[in-house]
Amino acid sequence: MRDAVIVDAVRTPIGRRNGALKGVHPVDLASEVLKALVRRNDLDPEQIEDVIWGCVTQIGDQSTNVARLAVLAAGWPEGIPGVTLDRACGSSQQAVHFAAASVIAGHNDMVVAGGVESMSRVPIGSARNTGEPFGPRVRERYQRDAFSQGLGAEEIARRWNLSRTELDAFALDSHHRSAAATDAGAFTGQLVPITGPDGVLTYDEGVRRDTSLDRLAGLKPAFLDDGVIHAGNSSQISDGSAALLITTSERAAELGLRPLARFHSGAVAGDDPVTMLTAPIPATAKVLKRAGLGIDDIGVFEVNEAFASVPLAWEIETGAEHERINPLGGAIGVGHPLGASGAILMTRMIHHMRDNGLRYGLQTMCEAGGMANATILELL
Repeated sequence: MRDAVIVDAVRTPIGRRNGALKGVHPVDLASEVLKALVRRNDLDPEQIEDVIWGCVTQIGDQSTNVARLAVLAAGWPEGIPGVTLDRACGSSQQAVHFAAASVIAGHNDMVVAGGVESMSRVPIGSARNTGEPFGPRVRERYQRDAFSQGLGAEEIARRWNLSRTELDAFALDSHHRSAAATDAGAFTGQLVPITGPDGVLTYDEGVRRDTSLDRLAGLKPAFLDDGVIHAGNSSQISDGSAALLITTSERAAELGLRPLARFHSGAVAGDDPVTMLTAPIPATAKVLKRAGLGIDDIGVFEVNEAFASVPLAWEIETGAEHERINPLGGAIGVGHPLGASGAILMTRMIHHMRDNGLRYGLQTMCEAGGMANATILELL
């Protein structure tokens, strides 16, 4: 039986909005992680049969199939195709699912999955300026003209009785964990330094080492006057890219490659599109059932920190051990470059599993439209 294994996983440092990566075109940014994969593994790119890439806002600098253009920018052979997909924030996690399915099914023997987003150059929501995305039937079904992730995060906080103090404490811990992981060298083996007009970026730029609960408490609510969600307990707007090399165990052995992890199980789920951000809960239940595992079998969880209320509600519902959730920090601490975040989280999780001898890791992402991916990896 064919399987899918991850041979390597790399990422760029995450640049803060209008920071060190603003001057780097997203196609060039994506090409850097592609080049790093073949360089690190002494691989002829001719062996790669497809590139599956996540990118959310596919207009302007991110239009015209970023995946294919990144292949060309990397200097790879013109015979290597690429496809760009959008499952909102989970786009590059979905790219991994599609790549794994492709090699398991025998459609390909080696695929690169990943994603990119330059939110400094292509702002979130800018695609909506060119039309009406929801259509009259969706608006009629849900009796609303638009859907707001921020209001969804507020509703989650209300429904799970999460106070602003709890949300701010979680946000502060994300910065602390991110800083501690950086200082401990946890990311050293996965980062691809990026040279931009202002120099070389070698670390995640968004970590705020000097923030505090008092500073967070002074920030105004972003979505409701009496709300609990604000800029400080929400994910940062960021730039970044990541890529994973996926093949079969048999093909890896033929090429002398040593896999890091096996794609064990994957699932995708939908939930209420108005609250929007709760789907990681049913997605987690679905993937655990599919894998035949329990929550306590998992050594590390990556639950994307779109807003602090999302992983906190997920923790309550799943009963996962708090210390195993986002041990290296998350999107509040380092940023959330939409189409790249799934691959970035998976890169971080794989290396953390290897560094700490953790057999299973579970990743899940809330996604616009009320969806979520969930993935379980097994250390090899």
